[in-house]
Amino acid sequence: MPPVDHFSALTSIVAVSGDPLPPFGLTTVFTQTRLDSWLAVGLVLSGALYLYGTHTLRRRGDRWSAGRTLAFLGGLALIAVVTVTGVGAYDTTLVSVHMVQHMTLSMVAPIFLALGAPVSLALRTLPPRPRRTLLAVLHSRVAAVLAFPLTAFAIFVANPFALYFTSLYELTLRHEWLHEVMHAHFIATGCLFFWPLLGRDPLPGRWPYPARALLMLLSVPFHTVLGLTIMQSKTLLGGDWYPALGLSWADPWADQVTAGGVLWAGGELVSVTMLGILVAQWIRQSRLEAARIDRQLDREEALAATARTEQPLDHANL
Repeated sequence: MPPVDHFSALTSIVAVSGDPLPPFGLTTVFTQTRLDSWLAVGLVLSGALYLYGTHTLRRRGDRWSAGRTLAFLGGLALIAVVTVTGVGAYDTTLVSVHMVQHMTLSMVAPIFLALGAPVSLALRTLPPRPRRTLLAVLHSRVAAVLAFPLTAFAIFVANPFALYFTSLYELTLRHEWLHEVMHAHFIATGCLFFWPLLGRDPLPGRWPYPARALLMLLSVPFHTVLGLTIMQSKTLLGGDWYPALGLSWADPWADQVTAGGVLWAGGELVSVTMLGILVAQWIRQSRLEAARIDRQLDREEALAATARTEQPLDHANL
């Protein structure tokens, strides 16, 4: 089957109907939903495997946090909202819609997926052989390099610049298979960045909370610069793709300004939210550590008191 060219498909629709799609709105989010993509299948399969894992734990009497389950399923739902609904149908028609999709896939959904701790769930439910394989992957040199926060940070902040300021973005608009790869890439880079920062899974080389918060702060200027650059650019993203669609209801230049604003404001909003989550986790960990130290001190005091009580009896026996 030859590769699909989005441009040829859309322009052929324009020739028949005048516009490839009706104006974007709440109604079209539902009417343009597609459930036949590979990503939809992957989302359903991921959710089913996660729920099967939680069922396995409950069946053998173990507990699993309902909050983790809701977080993971919520992350999958967010991915579905921006890919298989009408939002996904407009991601090659409006760059502003694409930018909402980009932010969700790379900065919002990965946070929820990380909070769901799917790796920990897998380690507790997999049979011995697959579990050993997963542990070997987690302890491999490749995992150590990719999970190192500075490596993930560099990939996370550099990718958007490489995508939007080269010809790569236009290629993703023209070729459906490359467009789908871009979606998977957004999710992967987002998980790579956020998992070591706030995930509950066992990962190599995890930094202490103050360093994680600093790394999150350092990402803010990059999204601000990228958003402002897109807003002020004299060149359209995607080359002549958007003007060639000939939409009677959309202005590519105004839409690009909106897209830059989404990236700028969205990046700051997610960063502030992330900092809040990190601080909450830091406080919780400090309280747990303080409680652990208190219990240890209580045990040591109890042992010392027992020793003092028994010592006179030993002298008496002598």
